[in-house]
Amino acid sequence: MKNRIYQSLAGTMTLIALLFTSGCKKYTEVEPVSQYSIPQAFSDVSNALTAVIGVYDELQGDNGYGIRISMYYPYDSDEGIVSGNIDNGRRGVGRYQLLLTNAEISNPFRQLYRGLEKANLCIEQIPQMPQYSSGSASDQAILKRLYGESLTLRAQYLFQLMLNWGDVPAPMIPSYKQTNLFIPKTDRDTVYDRLIADLAIAKDLVPWRTDAGARSERITKGVVKALRARLALFRGGYSLRQNAQMERRADYLTYYQIAKTECEELMARRDQHDLNPNYENIWRNVTSFVYDPYGEIIWEIGAGGGNGNSDSRMGNYDGPNLSNASRYGAGGGGIIMLPNYFYAFDSVDTRRDVTVTHYQVTSATNIKSQRRLGELNTGKYRRDWRVPLLPGTVLNVGYNWSMIRFSDVLLMYAEAVNEINGGPTAQAISAFEEVRKRAYRGNTGLIGVTPTSKAGFFDAIVNERFLEFGHEGIRRYDLLRWNLLATKIAEARTKIQQIRDRVAPYANVPQYIYWKNVGEEIQFYGGTNTALTAQPFWRPTQVPSPTTGWTRVDWANHLTTASSIDGKPLWQGFASFFVPGKSELYPFDAATISSYQGQLKQNPGY
Repeated sequence: MKNRIYQSLAGTMTLIALLFTSGCKKYTEVEPVSQYSIPQAFSDVSNALTAVIGVYDELQGDNGYGIRISMYYPYDSDEGIVSGNIDNGRRGVGRYQLLLTNAEISNPFRQLYRGLEKANLCIEQIPQMPQYSSGSASDQAILKRLYGESLTLRAQYLFQLMLNWGDVPAPMIPSYKQTNLFIPKTDRDTVYDRLIADLAIAKDLVPWRTDAGARSERITKGVVKALRARLALFRGGYSLRQNAQMERRADYLTYYQIAKTECEELMARRDQHDLNPNYENIWRNVTSFVYDPYGEIIWEIGAGGGNGNSDSRMGNYDGPNLSNASRYGAGGGGIIMLPNYFYAFDSVDTRRDVTVTHYQVTSATNIKSQRRLGELNTGKYRRDWRVPLLPGTVLNVGYNWSMIRFSDVLLMYAEAVNEINGGPTAQAISAFEEVRKRAYRGNTGLIGVTPTSKAGFFDAIVNERFLEFGHEGIRRYDLLRWNLLATKIAEARTKIQQIRDRVAPYANVPQYIYWKNVGEEIQFYGGTNTALTAQPFWRPTQVPSPTTGWTRVDWANHLTTASSIDGKPLWQGFASFFVPGKSELYPFDAATISSYQGQLKQNPGY
């Protein structure tokens, strides 16, 4: 049971001022507590820990990174889309029909502000505790760590708000200290600068992973460094301004230098965080609740408790389409990965069949069947990988959401060096190729030649991040900071049509695929070349003779015949309401605008 004392920020933000309780699993599992006043909440180290757990709490659940921020907000992009026809909810968000009355916009907005309010209370109160400066060495270390965690959590809450809404009201003190709860917007550059400075403090207060006594749900030095690098790149990137123009500031290289430095320091500590040599095992570990000794996932959002306040919907909303009748239970199908994304991978890139699933399980026999090209789903959080299995219609599977990985650090470093130096150095190329070679495990000789010009290397980074971070909530925001979202949406539409028509560079895409089951698994017909039976996707249709025992499924042909979205072909239907100069930001919802009585300026175009 969660006990909270609420304060209202004029209808715009429902802010929790006093009580902090648990929703995370593992590290953040605590017994319920009764209501505390502010002095009681920070009267001793134990209560301060409980307070900071309460700050983590607002990351979770349906309105946090349990589903909406993690799996609605990153779409539609050139990577994937929310499935189904337009509505006034999640599909409206995905298609960029961003209505001011859409609760999928307003509810996460309020939850982020609740987390911000909790963080502000901890940031104010913890350094005032007598134990912070005069307690035992152990108490001082714990409280300094809690203070660093609170600074970092505040940075994450404000960062997410700015990613989606741009300039936002950015209170840096608790609401009970504010003389006016209707505070105006703060310029995002000023907020970024404050948060980057805060994280410089926080990284010296929190321990490294191996010293933390906790797994990657709790903030450590690696988390702070990686997050500081990420914030610096966004501060140095493009964003939609109040004049409806995508702009970045002239001093952007200052922030690329910050990102470079933080990444270098993390890369020098491979004892703390490193690449897992097997890409699939990253996600097998997540879905089986197995500790990863490499620490590739630097930070993940804890989930547990089996409810919409504290758990997650990964493996239920996303992943392959699974029937309740199967041994895996019902779930999946909520996100479609686009045909152009599937074909962005080389056939020997091990990331493709981890990130994208092309099968479904729709019967009690547990036999996989082949999906059509416009129906592919995500794969990293698939329910059928869960150990132990969770049959039935359980909505909350208990998966943690990956916030940032070590491969991101390597690619941020490579990107920053390229911008600063006007081209890649040998070290930047090595970092880039380290990610790529892991993806081509067993076929590293096929990674190709890495470009050495600034423009060529940047394009390679853009593409590698596309492949590496599929369905990790990163792509749409990357495209925004590069000012490429509109461009890549247009490119994806063109590529889907080229795949549909099977013209260069997709001339060898099959119109149909023939498949059958071997046990529960799928076997493809590859013609006389048996080596192709597992990889028919880059070869014109091969027809078995006789066809008895084989099932034909539309592949490229599916893009010709299907009206997948709102009665439109897939290439027309996704991101159909996107308007450059508007859709890069979300609107403030109607209730928030109304509560400000004209004092909060709406984002451009709404």
